Amino acid sequence: MSGFELVPFWLWVVLATVLGLILGSFANVCIARMPQRESVSFPPSNCPKCHTPIKAVDNIPVLSWVLLGGKCRACSEPISIKYPVVETATGLLMAATVLKFGPTVEAVLHMVLMPPLVIITVIDIEHQIIPDRITLPGILYGLAAGSYLHGWFDTVVGFVAGGGSFLLLAEVYLRTRGVQGMGGGDIKYIAAAGAFLGWQQVLVVIFGGSLLGALFGALGMSVKKIKFLTRIPFGPFLVLATLISIFYGKEMISLYLELAGVKQ
Repeated sequence: MSGFELVPFWLWVVLATVLGLILGSFANVCIARMPQRESVSFPPSNCPKCHTPIKAVDNIPVLSWVLLGGKCRACSEPISIKYPVVETATGLLMAATVLKFGPTVEAVLHMVLMPPLVIITVIDIEHQIIPDRITLPGILYGLAAGSYLHGWFDTVVGFVAGGGSFLLLAEVYLRTRGVQGMGGGDIKYIAAAGAFLGWQQVLVVIFGGSLLGALFGALGMSVKKIKFLTRIPFGPFLVLATLISIFYGKEMISLYLELAGVKQ
């Protein structure tokens, strides 16, 4: 019996959820500080309005926000609902990972990704940047973890296919339109995703992210909220496509090959 099997499955799910809530709390710190290039470890968490340090009892993920009525204990200013939403989303993603992969090393390797994916989504929505402090270590992690999961060949090809395709696309857009159409953060992100997922599943991310972004843009233009040349953050669509690939990518690829009549 392996060490994982000594713990009941339901307890693994609970532990993953609790860990996700805690990491979601740290994700909130990263979201607030990384765009300002501030330390995420010092000073300790404090109210963004009055800067009063937050006591441990008021820093319990989700629960403290509810008990405080969404307000700071010191200054009574509203605390954005974004904080419990980030914590809840991270907790649910961690739980979903265990439900998908079971109590395995594969699950652990995927769980490492969940807080950074949440951080990237919120920062890109708010600031239209994807921090190098996440993507550069993400590339190294993707190469290491991807080699374990898929073998070094699929990992390297995924890294090159992901980063190379976006780099080429950005260069073509710059030369034809004279303006930058894709940020460096997107290129580094897809390179990291390609390394971790391998070349087949990164194609799901590229296609899915592009399709989701196009649908969002078309919907925005149809309701006249977005103009044709309005720049929208691409990161959230890439993250959503990455999650789709993580949880359903292999099944989608198998279905596509089956429909195409390709023997696996």
